[in-house]
Amino acid sequence: MVSALSLALVACGSGSTTARCVDRNAPAKGKGGYKVVSDGYCDTDDIDHGSPAYGRYFWYYGGKSRSGFVSGGSQSRPEGKIKSSGGRTLSRGGFGGGGRGGS
Repeated sequence: MVSALSLALVACGSGSTTARCVDRNAPAKGKGGYKVVSDGYCDTDDIDHGSPAYGRYFWYYGGKSRSGFVSGGSQSRPEGKIKSSGGRTLSRGGFGGGGRGGS
């Protein structure tokens, strides 16, 4: 239920969602969430193809970032524009949109 609510909140945002590359093996102890790592660890093709988050490093959508960790978001890709935490456009389309960009 919490992840469904998180996804609904992410999808109702301002038209773009922040994606952060996170490390599944470095959870925030006692706080929930994941450690944010360099975008280079994650594959931007996973965003355009809606690939599920099965690997060690994956894109985490939305949520709040604090002290190098992020929580309250979703592992499921929302529709719309996806940007990195640095503001770089990672995808312009919806699910499977194939509208990958780089700015």
